[in-house]
Parts: sequence; C-alpha cells; structure tokens
Amino acid sequence: MTKMQEYIDEAEKALLHTYNRYQVVFEKGDGVYLYDMEGKKYLDFVSGIAVFALGYGNQEYNDALKEQIDKIIHTSNYYYNIPAIEAAKKLKKASGMDRVFFTNSGAEAVEGAIKAARKYAYLKDGKTDHEIIAMNHSFHGRTMGALSVTGNPHYREAFEPMIGNIRFADLNDFDSIMANVNEKTCAILLETVQGEGGLYPAEEAFLRQVKNLCEERDILLILDEIQCGMGRTGYMYAWQKFGIKPDIMTTAKALGCGVPVGAFLMTEKVGLNSLKAGDHGTTYGGNPLACAAICKVLDLYEKEHILEHVQEAGVYLEEQLDALAAEYDIVETRRGAGLMQGLVCREPVGDIINRAMEKGLILINAGSNIIRFVPALIITKQHIDEMISILRKCLD
Repeated sequence: MTKMQEYIDEAEKALLHTYNRYQVVFEKGDGVYLYDMEGKKYLDFVSGIAVFALGYGNQEYNDALKEQIDKIIHTSNYYYNIPAIEAAKKLKKASGMDRVFFTNSGAEAVEGAIKAARKYAYLKDGKTDHEIIAMNHSFHGRTMGALSVTGNPHYREAFEPMIGNIRFADLNDFDSIMANVNEKTCAILLETVQGEGGLYPAEEAFLRQVKNLCEERDILLILDEIQCGMGRTGYMYAWQKFGIKPDIMTTAKALGCGVPVGAFLMTEKVGLNSLKAGDHGTTYGGNPLACAAICKVLDLYEKEHILEHVQEAGVYLEEQLDALAAEYDIVETRRGAGLMQGLVCREPVGDIINRAMEKGLILINAGSNIIRFVPALIITKQHIDEMISILRKCLD
C-alpha cells in the first residue's frame, strides 16, 4: 500500500463522508500546477473551485500573509483592525458598492444578504411576511438560509422545512419573474452567471428588466457574485459589464485566494435602512489575517492587470472550446463567460473527468453532463493548449 493510499484510508475513517473525493492527496502547488504526494504533476483547471485566482505559490501573496501572522491574526469585531479597514476601502473601490460586511464564506455572505433584505422590508412596514424570488437551477450554499434560495429541490428536500416565503422563477425569463412578484416581494436574488446550475450568464436585457422592476417597486436586487465575481468574467464583478448595479452583492472564493473569506456589500441606502447594531455578527469575519489576504489580492489584481488578461485569455479559451464542440459529437455546446466556461455534453461526463485526472488534468463538472473550466486567472494560451490536448485524448 502506498503512503498516499494510507492517508486516503485514514481520511475515510476520520472525516464525515459528505464528499465523494477523487483518490488523490495533493501536497503542493506551483503556478497553475498541483503535485500529489507521489510527485505526479497535474494541470489545474479547477483552482479550488474558482478560488486560487492568482495561482499557487505567489510570493507577494504568501509574504503578506506571513507578515500579518507575525503582527496579529484575530481580535474580534469588538475592536477595529487596520487590515479590515484597508480591505473594506479597496473592496468598495473595486465593486462600486458603499458598505461591507466581511464573512467567513460565500454561504455566510448569502445568509447576511437575506437578513439585510428582510430587515430593509421590515423597517418599511413592520411586517414579517415578505418574500424573496430566487432562480431555478441556482446554487447559493449549504447553510439553511442559502439552501432555501438554492433552486434545486434535490439539495433541499431532506432538510425541509426551509426558511419560508421563497418563490422560484427562471433565469432570463422576465415573464416568470412577473408571475411571482407581488406586494410582499422584498428582494430578487440571482447569480449574474449561474455556476453549479450549468454556466448560464444572465442576459443584459433580463437584468435590466429586473433592475427596473426593483426600482419601480422598491424591491432589492441581490446579485450573487461568489463564483463569477473577482475578475472571472473579465470584469471585477460580472454585473459591471452592463453597469446594472445591485442593491446587495455577495462575494467570496477568489476574494481571499485561498484564505476562507467572503463579504456581502450594499448601497448606502440599504446600509442606512437595514441591519443595525445587534442584528448580525460573526466572531471570525473580517479578522486581520483574512483581510490582509483581501488587500494583497486586490493590489495584485491591479499590479498584474488581471482583468485585461482574463478578457484576452477568456476569448482564447472560448475559441478552443468552440472548436472542440464542433469537432466532437458528444459535445452539444459551450456556455459561459471569460474564464468560467462549460462544455455541455450529451451524456454524463464523470468518466471523461476521471480519464483527465489520470492524464494529469484536473477538471470538475457542473451537473452530470457539463465539464466546467474555472482555472486560475493567470492561465496562459500555452496552458489552454495543454489542457485542450489532454482533453482531446480523453474525448477520443
């Protein structure tokens, strides 16, 4: 038995079995490559599920975290800390939003966004029967609130009852929004690009109709940018392509590039008329270590011109995936935006992903029949060519 297999066996005895993990133990990373315990090299087109945007082993990032560890890691939110103040300032500038609440994860950011929307509505009329419209096929997280607005019954059914007063409409179908909206609607929640639900970007016309509806009726527009944000589509946040600003926005994943951190942000109007002292909190959220990571990530995005690079690399990835789709009958189409792409196949893709892993390429799915591509944002044309070459062998 190999040492790697010993570790896998130990994990199966100790860890709760909520993941069907691939049979590999990764030990280190370098750039866009990962290495397992036995030294095998893998080209990583998953980046920790759209997290490690700057690749592995970025020295400036690592040094910033080491420096902060030597100063202070945690204080709690009873006190101010410099990295949190700096991170909030930089994130406001990058997002165009006005108020920030730091969380530990994307799911927690969604929880906070839901609470803010309900409190906003409560302060208007004193009622607690307000409704939120979310999208079918969406994914917002595994906590009870986030699960309640996740538009996949399979994820929810074993954990019913969810939080109440949630309705589901269809992305890019404004008629379905209008069929669900009523005087109790306090918020409309959607991913600007659906991730787990199949790499569906929200269309500009749809977003604009929803935004106009929200403004007319004082409904809050909540955009979930946890996976599609932080430069993945070539814009810091995907809504910025159209200039359709949300009232509340969630962000996480690449926000910390590996350090667990998220945030929900809001406009000044919502900030002044929703959550007050005592309404919401977190012990770890916004701690100095996590916020030092955010500060360095945002600095490096600017220094390395990440957004411009993604726009260029994203076009090339689209072209190569389109060529594959045209070449192979098994591939139905390509969908996505920037470096958040999917190949929609006519049959389940599990075997293809397993073969890719054997050949040193890491991919994941989005649903049973879609291969998802969410590599580090520093990916080059050479890396894309290498990925396509391996994938072609797997499809053959």
